[in-house]
Amino acid sequence: MDVVTFGETMVLFTPVSAGPLRSATHFEKTIGGAESNVAIALARLGHHVSWVSRLGDDEFGLYIRNVIRGEGVDTSHVVFDADHPTAVFFKERQIARESNVYYYRRGSAASCLQPEDVREELIARAKFLHVTGITPALSPSCRDTVYMAIEKAKRHRVTVVFDPNIRLKLWPADEARNVLMDIAGQCDIVLPGWEEGRLLTGEDAPEQIAERLRKNGAAAVVVKLGERGAYYATADERAYVDGFPVPQIVDPIGAGDGFAAGFLSGLIRGWSYRDAVRLGNRVGAYALTVVGDVEGYPYWSQIADEKPHIHR
Repeated sequence: MDVVTFGETMVLFTPVSAGPLRSATHFEKTIGGAESNVAIALARLGHHVSWVSRLGDDEFGLYIRNVIRGEGVDTSHVVFDADHPTAVFFKERQIARESNVYYYRRGSAASCLQPEDVREELIARAKFLHVTGITPALSPSCRDTVYMAIEKAKRHRVTVVFDPNIRLKLWPADEARNVLMDIAGQCDIVLPGWEEGRLLTGEDAPEQIAERLRKNGAAAVVVKLGERGAYYATADERAYVDGFPVPQIVDPIGAGDGFAAGFLSGLIRGWSYRDAVRLGNRVGAYALTVVGDVEGYPYWSQIADEKPHIHR
């Protein structure tokens, strides 16, 4: 197993037409979840990845499991919960404005995730454990699951990669900052976006954000900078890596998860940090070109031959 990840995935309903949800009558059904986004992107890049979660023992739960399993991700450790439903969310499409998102996830099956659901023997087989800052915001048991998974990974010298993925709709900023900084200090690699880094550290420049997070305990930090690319800092090197130009951004959702998958793919392949970050930028750029969380993620055959631009 190359990567193990865990967290909540929901059914996403997106209106066919733009405008307020109260006027929408026709929707497209897909799935959305940061951790499953990363898992699917990694599987498309040719890696063995396991995604763990709790889903409702309902039609939506089966739909999510089937979609993720159909992408080549191991879902054999997913728990179906007969007492709690699968969560859903709606995206409100706006013209010339960022989309609004409405979540219906309180009391969901995934919010009941338990430490024993992410089994130690599964983590022990992996090269990387990928965790996000969304899961600890869902419930106390989810928070315990994150801490226990990191502890299990450390016991088996599995590299822990942490994407803060701050969702202020789930918890107050002060609580998010305190918990996520504590988690970041226990992880090997931290992947904040620039705004997330500012919230967590109080610093503004990518160099300062990375330095604060490294002093907090991380061995390496990569600050995602959108169209500017990314800045990375390790004990041995620090550098900016340019992003890939995208002529028209269709939908920014999923780009950060695509970056995480591309970056992890580079590390799994034994590449240098610079080349891994460059691959992260490239996969993230693909995600910008189509509507949806995972629809734009490339297969390895599409990007094996490095080209200056993305061709579709």
